[in-house]
Amino acid sequence: MCGIVGYIGSRDVPSVLLGSLWRLEYRGYDSSGIAVISNSELIVRKVPGKLSELEELIKRKPVSGELGIGHTRWATHGLPQENNTHPLLDCNEEIALVVNGIIENYLSLKDELEAKGHIFRSLTDSEVIVHLIEEHAGKGLTEAVRLAVKKLTGNFAFAVIKISERNKIVCARHDAPLICCYSEKEAAVASDMSGVVSIFDEVIDIPNDSIVVLGRGKCSITNFQGREVKFTRRKVTIAVKDIDKGHYPHFMLKEIYEQPKVLHNIVSERIIDSRIQLGEELSISEEELKKISRIVIQACGTSWHAGLVGKYIIEKFARIHTEVDISSEFRYRDAVLDSDTLIMAISQSGETADTIAGLREAKVKFLKVLSLVNVLQSSIHRESDGIIGIMAGPEIGVASTKAYTAEIVNLYFLALHLGILRGFVSRAQLKEHFSALMKVPEQVEQILKLDSDIKAIAEIFCNSRDFLFLGRGLNYATALEGALKLKEISYINATGYAAGEMKHGPIALIDHKMPVVCVNPRSSVYEKMLSNIQEVVARKGIPISVVTKGDRRTKGASKHVIPIPECHECVSPILAVIPLQLLAYHIATLKELDVDRPRNLAKSVTVE
Repeated sequence: MCGIVGYIGSRDVPSVLLGSLWRLEYRGYDSSGIAVISNSELIVRKVPGKLSELEELIKRKPVSGELGIGHTRWATHGLPQENNTHPLLDCNEEIALVVNGIIENYLSLKDELEAKGHIFRSLTDSEVIVHLIEEHAGKGLTEAVRLAVKKLTGNFAFAVIKISERNKIVCARHDAPLICCYSEKEAAVASDMSGVVSIFDEVIDIPNDSIVVLGRGKCSITNFQGREVKFTRRKVTIAVKDIDKGHYPHFMLKEIYEQPKVLHNIVSERIIDSRIQLGEELSISEEELKKISRIVIQACGTSWHAGLVGKYIIEKFARIHTEVDISSEFRYRDAVLDSDTLIMAISQSGETADTIAGLREAKVKFLKVLSLVNVLQSSIHRESDGIIGIMAGPEIGVASTKAYTAEIVNLYFLALHLGILRGFVSRAQLKEHFSALMKVPEQVEQILKLDSDIKAIAEIFCNSRDFLFLGRGLNYATALEGALKLKEISYINATGYAAGEMKHGPIALIDHKMPVVCVNPRSSVYEKMLSNIQEVVARKGIPISVVTKGDRRTKGASKHVIPIPECHECVSPILAVIPLQLLAYHIATLKELDVDRPRNLAKSVTVE
């Protein structure tokens, strides 16, 4: 959520910090700041608001120095105002700290520290860390950090600098992401790879519960007990161009238009010699997969919606009982799980706090965990028994688009793979599904050509106060995802519902002002969904229907129609969501909202 950067080296430190923060801003933030040590002075520049405001402040009040740290804050404790903005300082303003995470026992620590005379300037939970470090500063910064982390409960990653030790940046990590890198002349730390992509070509994944000391040509890692931890470097797998908007006005639009290429790459990787290839990191044997009697998918937000699609197709093809849980609920309910249960985690970032907690809950019960994850070497990637890479490429827009369709395609291949293993999918049926999947990239291209038509619909409804999204079967999840996209970036009250449940409550909302998005491609529930559309019309609602091209019956009942190509029913959730992504995008841009950085949201949700 919050973005952390730190740099020590011969480059212009404020410029490096700002550049890194710009590349991390997709994580979501409401304030930003940097701290630089220059000679024997600690200089801080911070503002509530956007990075552009911080950049302007630094232009008005320039700083320079040998090392520094920076931060973009996503508020949890305390409003986004200057006193709560990081970097946070100790009482004597000799130590500066930037933190991502939540300190759950901060109130008791704060009482303890205030009793010792410490003065708190912010309402944040994180400030207790810098005062804990100050308590032991006489023992050296590294040892002070080691003593401080032992008192913290929660999850955190932080970087800290001190005037009297200006040859180093000290970092610590517990259950929150952090990477570092170094060379002979410089070193850096960041929340993720995108923060250092323009400087280094190799990174180190900081192990959990570790303390790192970085300097020019120096990197040492020890665990919280002080024992040395060996580490390896890995290649930076993204380029600056991968996290650049190019000619698109927003990352979200770029990523919507990248979907044909992403889906083509996945299909090409997964179908080799007429067989399904899920990758070497699947790491769960066919014999183990055959023994599975139940699957529990746990995920959050958009990934949870993808999991709902997965439930339908896994049960259809593999005949395995499948449940889908919201991670934040799964981790706290005492689920009945037996040895033949497979837990699946789905996460774009691989750092979603609730999903990681659900994964660990499963591991404590000695269950196998198979995860779909987009960011390799993320926490979920490292802690799972098996991995299926989502292969969506870097996704910067907070509202997920290409990762969602990529997740569904990978779940489709997994379902077919399980179906083959269990004898419920024949080779002839597999060939049929391969054919359907290979058409998807081109079919998405066809839908994208309707962009201007979808924008015209957006112009009609951009000032609507409420939307209802309806779907059935596989496309119930599409309705949920469409509603989520709209509410995320346009701030319109949008509700996704199973269409059959409409008359059990939501139908009371429908009047002549209510746009109702109805997802009704040709499917096994087509007639049922058509009846639901007629119910909307009877209440003077305004249907906007996503239909199979050439469908005259739904068109006759709908005020507005968006056609998608004829496709296999199991492919329809991939195609049907594209118009809804575009509809949400155009409504938000017509309202002149910040599409890529919607208020209050973060791309990587690393706290509960």
